[in-house]
Amino acid sequence: MKIIAKIKTDMPDKFGIPRQSGIVNGLTGKIIFEPEYRVREALSGIEEFSHLWLLWEFSENKRDGWSPTVRPPRLGGEKRKGVFATRSPFRPNPIGLSCVKLDKVEYTKDLGPVIYVSGVDLMDGTPIYDIKPYITYTDSRPDAVQGFAEDFVDYALKVNFPQELLDMIPAEKQAGIIGILRHDPRPAYQDSPDRVYGVKYLDFDIHFKVDKNILTVIDVEKI
Repeated sequence: MKIIAKIKTDMPDKFGIPRQSGIVNGLTGKIIFEPEYRVREALSGIEEFSHLWLLWEFSENKRDGWSPTVRPPRLGGEKRKGVFATRSPFRPNPIGLSCVKLDKVEYTKDLGPVIYVSGVDLMDGTPIYDIKPYITYTDSRPDAVQGFAEDFVDYALKVNFPQELLDMIPAEKQAGIIGILRHDPRPAYQDSPDRVYGVKYLDFDIHFKVDKNILTVIDVEKI
């Protein structure tokens, strides 16, 4: 297995990264190939597709051993499910799978082809092992059953982001952080309204509280 590329995103830390790809469309990334794979011909035809599959490494979750069961965050961190019945990052092999939107391909002199994508759920610097096109007639299953995940589809919060704090974030990046906060980055078992959480985004540390279904940003610090 060879790393073919790494992705550059606005998420420098694991906390706050969306639990699935595609749920925060405002989160973008740039896929930069390793020197060996900076070959224009290798991407011939890729722009005919709207979405891509990324196979990547949970590079920050490597462990020597493994557990046959895990505690999915959306089940409150108390109930156990089989690791192969979840998308937990704590797996025998630290392999992730994401479906992202292909925005454009830019051919540069220094870095070769650079792929711009959106709807990412990857930390900045994540290694990528492969890229494949998303094909609707085989990859889309509208009648699929979602098991225990079915009950946790709509858990979005109302985000109260004071304008003077939001204005500290570049305008073109504001949708990304609002999307992260709206989809509740907290572990499901933490619900104290007095607890202050912090999520890193770009070079900012955003502090917030959550009371019931309302998330309020209380401070934005430049890192």
